[in-house]
Amino acid sequence: MKDEDICQFVLDLCRNEGATDAVVMVMKNEEKMIRFSNNQITVVKNLDETSASIFVQIKEKKVGINVYDLSKTKLKAAVKKAVATAARSQPSDVYAPLPKGPFKYDDRLMKQAGISLDMDILVGNVKEAIDAALKEGGNRIAGSLVGRNAHVTIMTSGDVFARANKSTLELSVRAFANEHASGHSLSIAAKPEDFNPESAGAEAGSLAKLSMNPIQGNPGEFTAILGPLVFADLASQVGRFASAFYVDAGISFLGDKIGDTVASEIVSISDDPSVAGTYGAFPFDAEGMPTRRTPIIEKGVLRNYLHNSTTAKKFNTESTANAGLIVPRPFNLIVEQGNSNIEKMISSIDTGLYLTNDWYLRYQNYKTGDFSTIPRDAMFLIRKGEIDKAVRELRISDNILRILKNVRELSRERKWVKWWEVDIPTLTPAALVESVRFTKSTD
Repeated sequence: MKDEDICQFVLDLCRNEGATDAVVMVMKNEEKMIRFSNNQITVVKNLDETSASIFVQIKEKKVGINVYDLSKTKLKAAVKKAVATAARSQPSDVYAPLPKGPFKYDDRLMKQAGISLDMDILVGNVKEAIDAALKEGGNRIAGSLVGRNAHVTIMTSGDVFARANKSTLELSVRAFANEHASGHSLSIAAKPEDFNPESAGAEAGSLAKLSMNPIQGNPGEFTAILGPLVFADLASQVGRFASAFYVDAGISFLGDKIGDTVASEIVSISDDPSVAGTYGAFPFDAEGMPTRRTPIIEKGVLRNYLHNSTTAKKFNTESTANAGLIVPRPFNLIVEQGNSNIEKMISSIDTGLYLTNDWYLRYQNYKTGDFSTIPRDAMFLIRKGEIDKAVRELRISDNILRILKNVRELSRERKWVKWWEVDIPTLTPAALVESVRFTKSTD
């Protein structure tokens, strides 16, 4: 069956079984992944998969399942199971019917061109990154490259029917100069012309070389420059916990703060999947609503939560087209640029730290935003306006809102970030933050 025929077949089954609302999404995914370590390609994987995501509601009761065998027999069994499970499930607080279509979508987002997944081209990209990292001072280079072409077809009981393509390239490269000296960089893109593996490799190699012979860092409060990979992690936490689901559950540091100042006035963060040609761009959400730009923080003030139909009804507002059928989510976070640069920031600091990467961000308290994260790879001590030495074994132990309010400068240059630690594509500058709290780490 064609994808649209599968959607219609499943939608009819859902209605016949007693679902009041249903969403069927068929996804065809072509993916190629290359892993490399010790300067050599070690793993090559190919994935060519078609699956269906089925979401059913019986008024306030809802359930979602994924199906990978799309034969009629398996689809019938899956729908029966989904509707029966929904009927037995705990009802949510409110019932919101799915948005009523049909809708008009942005043609630029519907017709985004695919990318070549020719293995020779992808291998060439990896070699470019490795060679550039070695040239700039790395000795051992590791990482991964993933290329994807996806085709999505959606049909809902709200008379929505749409099809869209999505293509992405994602390179993560880590260079080691020795056991305690490493640098990490990446390049993500939705178009080949925006993909730059050589630049990513060169940055990783250069940082590894600069971070040799690190000394033990001293705990305390420091003015800190958070490079794009680090500030992207914090911005993605803002996007994640702007979800009205987490606010309603009482586990968001942004709860009950609409209209409040939650960051420095130079900080503005929005979710904007309508920017064609970017990694997280997409024409519709999981309910079939046309996507759009939603300001989250605007000049330091919290403006919006992210909603699907259910949370919007509960909050007495409108959907922001950020479904997630259960949990609203951001697609494509954008942090507005500043007017500085990293060199200028360094020159303005008498004693401070420059962090290029972090990982394992964990919360001690979701509601207040108390968290810790470990600086990873190159981290530097700044003295009298210059990088003095590489340092190690420190941990940020602070509060998300406190850090956001202490942002004093942002760079003009921004970088798209997405990798294991930052799973929401985020365009972000570097940030100069006053009085960041550091504790000792044994990592």
